[in-house]
Amino acid sequence: MLSRFLPEDFDTAKPITLIAGQGRYPVLVADAIRRAGIPIRLLAFHEETPPELYATFPDAERRMVYVGQLGKALRALREFGTGYALMAGQITPKRLFGGLHPDLLAIKILFSLKRRNAETIFGALAAEIEKAGVRMLDARCFLDEQLASTGVMTGGRFPINNEYLEHGIHIARESARLDIGQGCVVRKGTVLAVEAFEGTDEMLRRAGTFKTDGTLFVKTVKANQDYRFDVPVFGQRTLEVMRESGLHAAALEAGRVIMLDKPAVVAQAKAWGISLCGFE
Repeated sequence: MLSRFLPEDFDTAKPITLIAGQGRYPVLVADAIRRAGIPIRLLAFHEETPPELYATFPDAERRMVYVGQLGKALRALREFGTGYALMAGQITPKRLFGGLHPDLLAIKILFSLKRRNAETIFGALAAEIEKAGVRMLDARCFLDEQLASTGVMTGGRFPINNEYLEHGIHIARESARLDIGQGCVVRKGTVLAVEAFEGTDEMLRRAGTFKTDGTLFVKTVKANQDYRFDVPVFGQRTLEVMRESGLHAAALEAGRVIMLDKPAVVAQAKAWGISLCGFE
């Protein structure tokens, strides 16, 4: 089984176009697709997509566009003859609001949005891609083994008692439901920080300015999460920021949060005395 997140009628002969943002996430996806023997193409973004990933594709199988060049992106998908598209990797949040290079199609779509946030913008992009006859895939596809799993992944006893864990999960889920963010930091029943536009790392640094014994970082998703984009991730960088901020426990929603290079992250967490727990 290639991935439990693929559609039942998935055709392995049709190319997948990887729409790649920042970091390790798109690199891991590309590697997994290649190992599966499925043809892959790359749609990259200037100043976002890792150059080392771009370099692994021949000219005929890659295109580089600016964030906002929707017409050019759709043309690339047609030229690739792609059957599927998969979004992986963050686009710098500020770029979505102050660094776009919108073409006429993108401008038309932006003006049609009543709310402009990452979800509505990427949702509109996904809709345009599917209108062009390309099927958007769940962004967890091919990374089944990289997802958070239930229980204490770092072994031993989780240092946060159940009452405070449940409180943190409740706050994170309510924050996600209100479309504020997908994470929070709590300490013994008190909310220290909630993730918003600044992103996870800045939230963790802010929480680290308070007393940090007994603190818990919780990462979750919305109940109606659109897994075609904006899948929450937890990786080496987040782990490093936790360590710098004096935070030693994280709870991640099992089967929904992607742990980038999971074995390495779990091993490093153990070495640094950071406990990782998956919850349902």
